Amino acid sequence: MSAQPVNPNLPPDHVTVFIDGVELAAPKGSMIIQAADKAGIPIPRFCYHDKLAIAANCRMCLVDTEVGGRSAPKPSPACATPVMDGLKVFTRNDKALKAQRNVMEFLLINHPLDCPICDQGGECELQDLSLGYGRSVSRFQERKRTVPDEDIGPLVATEMTRCIQCTRCVRFTAEVAGTYELGGMYRGENLQIGTFDGKPLTTELSGNVVDVCPVGALTNKVFQFKARPWELMARESLGYHDPMGSNLYLHLRRGDVLRTVPRDNESVNECWLSDRDRYSHQGLYASDRAVKPLLKSGGEWREVSWAEGLSAAAEILRAHRGDELGVLVHPAASNEEGGLLAKLAAGLGSGNLDHRIAQRDFSDGATAEAFGLPLAEIEKADAIVVFGSNIRHELPLLHQRIRKAVRNGARVHVVNPVDFDFAFDIAGKRIVAPSQLAGALNDATLVEAAKGANRAVVIVGGIAENHPQAAQLRAAARDFCNATGASLCRIPQGANALGLTRAGVLPAARDVAAQFAQPRSAYVLYGIEPGLDFADTAAALKALNGAKVVAFSHFACASTRGVADVILPIGALPEIEATLTNLDGVEQRTQAGGKLPGEAREGWRVLRALGGELGLPAFEFTDLEGARAAIAGNAAVAVSRSTAPAVAGEGLELAVSAAIYRTDAVVRRAQALQSHPLNLAARIVLNPADAQALGLSDGQVVKAGASDGTATLPLAMDAGVAAGTAWIESGHGATAPLGAGRVKVVAA
Repeated sequence: MSAQPVNPNLPPDHVTVFIDGVELAAPKGSMIIQAADKAGIPIPRFCYHDKLAIAANCRMCLVDTEVGGRSAPKPSPACATPVMDGLKVFTRNDKALKAQRNVMEFLLINHPLDCPICDQGGECELQDLSLGYGRSVSRFQERKRTVPDEDIGPLVATEMTRCIQCTRCVRFTAEVAGTYELGGMYRGENLQIGTFDGKPLTTELSGNVVDVCPVGALTNKVFQFKARPWELMARESLGYHDPMGSNLYLHLRRGDVLRTVPRDNESVNECWLSDRDRYSHQGLYASDRAVKPLLKSGGEWREVSWAEGLSAAAEILRAHRGDELGVLVHPAASNEEGGLLAKLAAGLGSGNLDHRIAQRDFSDGATAEAFGLPLAEIEKADAIVVFGSNIRHELPLLHQRIRKAVRNGARVHVVNPVDFDFAFDIAGKRIVAPSQLAGALNDATLVEAAKGANRAVVIVGGIAENHPQAAQLRAAARDFCNATGASLCRIPQGANALGLTRAGVLPAARDVAAQFAQPRSAYVLYGIEPGLDFADTAAALKALNGAKVVAFSHFACASTRGVADVILPIGALPEIEATLTNLDGVEQRTQAGGKLPGEAREGWRVLRALGGELGLPAFEFTDLEGARAAIAGNAAVAVSRSTAPAVAGEGLELAVSAAIYRTDAVVRRAQALQSHPLNLAARIVLNPADAQALGLSDGQVVKAGASDGTATLPLAMDAGVAAGTAWIESGHGATAPLGAGRVKVVAA
């Protein structure tokens, strides 16, 4: 006769456990520590992390257990002991406390106890738990061991003598990042954690090992020795370098952003943060930051007061109202800034307004749209198609979600012009020239694989969205989804592209390409670095150089100074209160964090002042809530369409992807990210067969000529590039002359 459950009213997949006398219902197969955490009962731990596999190697979570009136002979690790019906757990009795204190004593045998000089001091798990479970003196007289440090890159600092071998970092790089770069070497008292090859970490998520490390063995190299945790103020903010909108905290001291850490949000970034979002704050303090209004007079720049700067800007806009004015907005601008820019353009009678500055094909009038399958659900998909995207660089944390899906049994198919390096297994890949992407997506085998899935999703990335024939590729993706029942997830091309679309920052007359093909007499540039942010740099600079330009800018860089007549300094997202809309269509709000540099002002304040100077309606508000109210009624825009650009020129088809750490002006100025191994120098990459046919060799300097212009670049050869294709990364000044289409490559 089988034993009866302690509580027969529980669901069949739950059991009853008693932890410190508290009766709990816990899922079968779960661990004691998970049941205790859910009930708010503290159990000390170092190696356990709820996002990582169980290791049970620190033994700090030892507890006393009892089943059927019989106590276990030895303490049990709470992280690795599954619950069972009627199990009694004691976390604070003499047996448990003695075991936990003994483990702490052993952990401290070799720890250097250098808390006064450790960056982890004040937020160290070992420091916190040793207060409750440690002894005031050590009984060990032997010399402490030391472990040599490794240089594992520009982002993470090491002090491996402090390491307690919890292996959280090892499990993170293996399970979450998928790069398997850290591991345990040697045995017993000689065990060390480190890289096997002595090379820097190459994962785009490397900063997360700092968060998971419970001691000061791995710390933030950019933040190293800058401040103590108790000196810092935390402000809620968002990642603004991709459309995921990762939730994070800015840590400030006296108004300076000293570091960035993740803020838990299971539906967005979980508890992780990409290195791009974590370390980009360095770029806020670049030497060319715009700190005062600047006015060009007689070809020379001079600093002016806000009154004079706004007056000069208003004079330009009054003289070039209506169709002669173009307004171009960076797709990371906030909803409030975008809404006010739409009001400004409307008030000046201009329908030439656009934020889609990295795109080329506007023939289908496509705009950003929310993911067809919520971000958090993608890891539950069983068939995923990555179409025209280097997803690992474009959205690092979406790449991580796809990796989770693969570990859960999903099959991933890739259709790309380059065989990019992904940290998950690929079930099928079709590496073809850009002109063949649409046909490859409709391959019968791929269609059948998606039809046979319970939950399929197609992720369309920047290579497809920004291609000269993007309309055809978008149509192919939509047809594929209609035929298979897959969810369509088009990645918005910009951190707030979806929010700006909803705010009406779209053309009723001329889109960005038409504004450059038929240059206007004046332009407003908002948050744009004109030498690197536009899809067609040559056309952009030609049009801007022949016009009057008012630039609202974070940086007074050379390219902005080269085209602008007035530069009005504005705050970046970490310095202002704002809202952004992420790729799920969720509006998220930030708090003002870092102090504004010099005389820079929040963008909405500058727009309000300019609107007031121009005497435009809807600019009478005095605060941010008033600005939000003023733009709440922005009407939807009937988006104009222009002819698809011809793929002109001779030679190889050009495939363009965004360099991971060259995506926007702030990231490009973050020194640590520029030193990262993933940040490669500008180059052009060909298939070896194409290079040999052209008589070119690896490493040779070549001239690449396209309809846009000519670039001189080093040549790299890679069999992963589709035949007939030349691959470059955007965001580099050297590759900026090459926009799209075809390129002819010859020896320099």
